Amino acid sequence: MPLLLMRESLREERNIDYTLVLNNYKMKTPRRYIASIWVGTLLIGASCSSSLAPQPSGKSISPQATDMPNESPTTDPISYLALGDSYTIGEGVPNQETYPVLLTKLLAAKGISISSPKVIATTGWTTAELQQGIQQAGIEGNRYELVTLLIGVNNQYRGLSLESYRQELSELLDQAIAFADGKTHRVKVISIPDWSVSDFAKQQGVDKEKVSSEIDAFNASKQEICLQRSVYYIDITNEYRQIGHQPEHLVEDGLHPSGKIYASWANQLLPEVHSSLGY
Repeated sequence: MPLLLMRESLREERNIDYTLVLNNYKMKTPRRYIASIWVGTLLIGASCSSSLAPQPSGKSISPQATDMPNESPTTDPISYLALGDSYTIGEGVPNQETYPVLLTKLLAAKGISISSPKVIATTGWTTAELQQGIQQAGIEGNRYELVTLLIGVNNQYRGLSLESYRQELSELLDQAIAFADGKTHRVKVISIPDWSVSDFAKQQGVDKEKVSSEIDAFNASKQEICLQRSVYYIDITNEYRQIGHQPEHLVEDGLHPSGKIYASWANQLLPEVHSSLGY
């Protein structure tokens, strides 16, 4: 069935250019403004197994402060590597509305010099395909001050095993840590959004409870793997289940998030990223 998560013609990995002027960013005009959800969150205007698994905690986890070196801010631009799938490349939204670009804009607004994010992500990618994409990008040996990782929804959607996901995600996370020069506090992992709440899922008559249960299992594994490596994990899934179905939070395909969702993710990441960069 026609699903942008699975489309045959995948978008190429791309580098994203952006300006460092926060005021240049404009959200699409929402159909309605829901103040009860977004107050205190929108600071810039706004993921196989069907076995039961613990629900994500709803909280982010990160190493204790004593695990983080006392680093001084660098005067050189911060380098940023964003790894993932359609949720990272921003299927259906302009480049400036993707969460990696929004995060860099928020950091720039705090006076942090940061380069355009290096994005290795393509709509439809699984963990194995992201591994291939990294290899093809020819960035082995490169080092970045910040690395984000959001992957797994297509493993769940295609019915791939949780066991293979755990293995490949572990390898990807080890790669991400290597890209961060071994500094685990510079790596940020984002949970898998639950696409079963979308209009597309409703129209296709998917088993919402089954999808949600599987995504919980994938996310529980992701969180466990992060804890084992003292890597920061942020749960955006619980919030997404509450608001991901709303028209202003979906793009035209009725499946992928709008810029307003990505803005929320960027704002939730900001305090942790800002601190881990030494500011």
